[in-house]
Amino acid sequence: MSATPVFLVTGLDAGSMAAATIGLQFDLPDAVVVRHDLDAAAGHLVRTVSDLTGLLEREVVPLEHACTSCAVREDVLPTLERLGAIGRWGAVVAHLPVAADALSVCRVLGWDASVAPGVRVAGVVTALDGAAALDDLLGDEILPERRLGTLDTDRRGVGEVLGAMVEYADLVAIFGETPEPAVELVRRLARPGALVTADWPGLRAEQLLPGLHDHDASEAWVGEVHDGPSRESEGPHAWTLELTSTRPFHPERLREHADVLGGGPFRSRGCFWLASRPADVIAWDGAGGQLSVGVTGSWARATPLTRILVTGLREDDARERLRATFEACLLTEAELAARGPFWDVASDGLESWLGPVRRAA
Repeated sequence: MSATPVFLVTGLDAGSMAAATIGLQFDLPDAVVVRHDLDAAAGHLVRTVSDLTGLLEREVVPLEHACTSCAVREDVLPTLERLGAIGRWGAVVAHLPVAADALSVCRVLGWDASVAPGVRVAGVVTALDGAAALDDLLGDEILPERRLGTLDTDRRGVGEVLGAMVEYADLVAIFGETPEPAVELVRRLARPGALVTADWPGLRAEQLLPGLHDHDASEAWVGEVHDGPSRESEGPHAWTLELTSTRPFHPERLREHADVLGGGPFRSRGCFWLASRPADVIAWDGAGGQLSVGVTGSWARATPLTRILVTGLREDDARERLRATFEACLLTEAELAARGPFWDVASDGLESWLGPVRRAA
């Protein structure tokens, strides 16, 4: 029996996510819809399953930890496999918890299809409220301020979370009246080849069932380390700036200027390396003035690279300031000549961000 196609619906706006889910249900033959709603305060997940005949099941699932990653591991993946393996429906539409991304589901199935052999990811859909898209993607709110059902300890920025969803999606469905700058911004954030639709009219089953998802392309687009062609460009409403160098950041100057590089109404992401931590690949992930950095791996035999992609609007064009600040954070040629790019230090002042320095053996 072939694996049942699954479409994952993500987003932060409940109304837009519901509209996308309903649209998929009507566009797909014999589809079943599974919806997960996370209530972090109560410590449980509500799962409902329905098809065109009506509600089939509703269950409140207690979670060991009321977070989106636990919800995916403990109930979303097992439920997808259960519904797909039944063989009763032609497709599964999975309305994920608000603020839960599809990346974790896709990576688990991409790494080991035997986890859920009855299903395959056919598409990742991110649903947006068009009227709020600019504020959602570039504003400075954090998740607890939206009361999205996530834990209060989840202090990620709204723009950081939604931007990552748009970047991973195969289809971005924008609902409602949407200003042109918002549409252009979304197209710039979305993976090349992904569909971006305003007032989504839906898709025919023959377009959906073969599958929209390109796992390798999605992973390459969202990867922290990008050493391919430049992605820098500009349009009538928005721009994308690429800040790149083979020189490392100076830890002290980065700490002093991080509010400029990571602040403002921009989406920024990529990687950097530090002279004080030359072995570490450090991810850069920010939006709307909220910035997250963290060690994600080791350069090993790869050439260290600092590369940050920044996307913003023409009305907030700070590209020259960003270029100048970026250059100021890098080691100068004189510093490289005098001290080299690989420092062996006990401390660099960034421990509160990155943890202790790992000294060379």
